[in-house]
Amino acid sequence: ALSSAASDVYKRQVETGKKLALANKESLVIAGKQIIEAADRNGAAILPVDSEHSAIFQSLVGEVSPARRLILTASGGPFLHTPKERLCEVTVEQALRHPNWSMGSKITVDSATMMNKGLEIIEAHWLFDMPLEQIDVVVHPQSIVHSLVEYADGTMLAQMALPDMKYAIG
Repeated sequence: ALSSAASDVYKRQVETGKKLALANKESLVIAGKQIIEAADRNGAAILPVDSEHSAIFQSLVGEVSPARRLILTASGGPFLHTPKERLCEVTVEQALRHPNWSMGSKITVDSATMMNKGLEIIEAHWLFDMPLEQIDVVVHPQSIVHSLVEYADGTMLAQMALPDMKYAIG
């Protein structure tokens, strides 16, 4: 219910033609089509604050060649090297020990289970009008490359920074 209410607030914001600094992916997962259509209709800009999507946004600015693929990165979280057969034994406390990022409990658990990456794929689809089959995820344990954009001419741009949200927010 909270994400649905937030989606309504964001939709009203873009209907005014204002810029929207979007820091939550759930709104686009729930109401991406409506929010994007309202933004397009009213000339509103949606600026993604999430690190992966901010990285893609920055990589697309001023590019002439069309993007053919978006690549989101995932650190692999605390269970990157845990054998699949041992995952049924992990605890919440272990899931909350992300090796690179300092985040709230919900997003940390979503990251540890890779649920967060599924939501980010949907978010990228709406933000960048990219078909789902042209959005990939690669595991990058260091969390330095936040995302990559592959262009129609075969070139790629990566946005890189330390794993700190201040860069995406800035």
